[in-house]
Amino acid sequence: MSTVLMPLQPRETPDSNMAAKAKILIADPLSESGLSPLSDPKFSIDIKTGLSEAQLCDIIGDYAALVVRSETKVTAKVLACAKNLKIVGRAGVGVDNIDVNAATKLGIMVVNSPDGNVIAAAELTLALILAAARNIGRASHGMKESKWERKQLVGVQLKGKVLGIVGFGKGKTHL
Repeated sequence: MSTVLMPLQPRETPDSNMAAKAKILIADPLSESGLSPLSDPKFSIDIKTGLSEAQLCDIIGDYAALVVRSETKVTAKVLACAKNLKIVGRAGVGVDNIDVNAATKLGIMVVNSPDGNVIAAAELTLALILAAARNIGRASHGMKESKWERKQLVGVQLKGKVLGIVGFGKGKTHL
């Protein structure tokens, strides 16, 4: 489920044309699975990564949608140049690289994908719990130095233990 930050009034553009393909700019690298939902013939996709703010300003006026990850900064200046932009999609959790206030004032929707990495974060959390319980980091370091400190690497068995997970994200429910 995506978080949608809705502007007060949707942006209307004088050259809106329902018959024309919606132009979408992908400004950061995305995986094939991330691009596949955009493979609809109603969309014209351009992938241009590594753009500076000035370069993005030069081309953004032609696009109805912009998709970014963390690298591209969608500033108020970029949004002001985006005469046809209706939506900015963040392929990731936060929107801290997007000026949401400026977008809202211009009637541009900002959306993200807050559940995109929940499973990966939960798996990493489990791996870190096991690594801490079994002193994996210390053992790895010792092995690289040809030292095996057996008595200091016993660790703690988790069987029969009660483990509390405290956190603010959605990942804890997947553990």
